[in-house]
Amino acid sequence: MSTAVSDALLEPARRPVAVATLTDVIDAEVADKSGFGGAAVKAGYAAAKKLGGNFVTSATDRLLPQFATALDPFWATKGEQPFGAHLAAQPDAAADALLAVTDAKAATTSHGSAAKVYGSLRGKAKEHVVAALPRLGAAVERLVP
Repeated sequence: MSTAVSDALLEPARRPVAVATLTDVIDAEVADKSGFGGAAVKAGYAAAKKLGGNFVTSATDRLLPQFATALDPFWATKGEQPFGAHLAAQPDAAADALLAVTDAKAATTSHGSAAKVYGSLRGKAKEHVVAALPRLGAAVERLVP
C-alpha cells in the first residue's frame, strides 16, 4: 500500500487516470459555481480552455508532481478519516499548500494569457479551493491504493 499521494498519482500507469480524474474535479467545481463570483470563475475557466485544445488537462499533468507532493503531508496524517474530510478540517493549510503550487507556476510562466487569467481569479482562489477540498480529497482517495 502506498503511503504517499505522490507515489500513487505519479506512477506511470496511474498518472493518466489521475490527470483525467483531477481534471473532472476541476470541471465539476467550476460547473457548480453560481452567482456573480461563479460567473467570473466560469468565464476565466472558459478563457483558460481556449488557450489551447487541452490546456486544463495539460496544466493539470504538468503541475501534478507539485500538487501531489503538496498533498503528501496531509495524506500522511489522515488516519482512518476520509481524505476529503481531513482536508476540509484544515482548510487554510490545505488550500495554501495547493495555491503555493499555482502561485509559483503563475510567477514563472511564459504564457502571458494564462498568467493574466490566473491573476484575475487569484483574489478569490482560496475560497474556491477550500470549497473543492472534499471533492478533491475523495477523488485522491479513490486514486491512491
